[in-house]
Amino acid sequence: MIVLTAATLFTPMERLDQPLLLIEDGVIRTLSARANSEIPPNCRVVDLKDAILAPGLIDIHIHGGAGHDIMEANPEALPALERLLVRHGVSSYFPTTVTAPLEATLAALKRLATAVEAAQKHHAGEARAVPLGIHLEGPFISHIRRGVHPPEDLLPPTVATFERFWHAARGHIRIMTIAPELPGAPEVIAEAARRGVCVSLGHSNADLNSARAAVAAGARHATHTFNAMRPLSHRDPGILAEVLTDTRVSADIIADGVHVDPAVVNLFLKTKGADAAVLITDATAATGMPAGRYRLGSCEVEVKDGKSLIGGKLAGSILTMDCAVRNVMQYAQWDLQKALRLATVNPARVAGLNSHGVVKEGAPADLVVLSPGGEVRKTIVRGVGI
Repeated sequence: MIVLTAATLFTPMERLDQPLLLIEDGVIRTLSARANSEIPPNCRVVDLKDAILAPGLIDIHIHGGAGHDIMEANPEALPALERLLVRHGVSSYFPTTVTAPLEATLAALKRLATAVEAAQKHHAGEARAVPLGIHLEGPFISHIRRGVHPPEDLLPPTVATFERFWHAARGHIRIMTIAPELPGAPEVIAEAARRGVCVSLGHSNADLNSARAAVAAGARHATHTFNAMRPLSHRDPGILAEVLTDTRVSADIIADGVHVDPAVVNLFLKTKGADAAVLITDATAATGMPAGRYRLGSCEVEVKDGKSLIGGKLAGSILTMDCAVRNVMQYAQWDLQKALRLATVNPARVAGLNSHGVVKEGAPADLVVLSPGGEVRKTIVRGVGI
């Protein structure tokens, strides 16, 4: 058994000063204030001094990092990414596909499903971020708002094609991005939602009525708000009006100051609030790497001046989740506890995970150790890494 103490704990909904956490077999067994508790005998005590303890960060939209792409078959790709993620406070993530030829997507889903299933075991004492499920981004997206997704590989949404993806992923698809205006989309949305998938509206040119119909069919989230979306107009409000005003819809955003201006990030946060806003990175293989050329699915990405580009278009990001949290603190003048909700409990809720993104008894011991300014000092995954 291990006992952790620190200056402060953010659950993140509540603050506890001088906490005491008892961890056993990778699970938080007890959580209390140090002044009200006795440390059991035969425990290893780790005093983190002035640090802040919080739930490990969760990234529900990530395409790669450390020079590797989620879609590649190299068995070293995910381990390299997972080691990078823990250095930035991320304890769990949802590997995200990018539009590719159908057979390539099916093959990637099979590999990712195997990784999700294997991650139920410990990594032999090594702290690595854990894949909890798959985010299917593409091919059910708009040609007009496809971003850098290859147009030749986009497919019309059908329940039959979704069924092929579902079986390849062995039921591990937890999030799916779809353009709701496409013919067949309402039926696919309803079927995916019936199976417990979080259906997310994105890469879309939808008008307001199509977006509202999608929510009625079961969609409940939005993918990288503002990016690859029909712009907001005061006479033609479109999908963004639904995303920003419907309290049933949570939404994520890339808060790197590149994809969305900081002032608009602030507006988004005021609109969705601390309960429905979610941070993502949309990170590519270039994350954590020097400027150069990297892969995003079947495409080549060029990274320079802090941007990930294909033919001059933004193609994912090189953002890390800890940086996104600190950016929110700067852009919106939020304190660290409030900003952490967007990278912990909120993404967990999006993915339908009640035991992640929070520090509570019975939850996995997935924790990040932070400085008072939000800099990552250590990441603990299922009790490993202390």
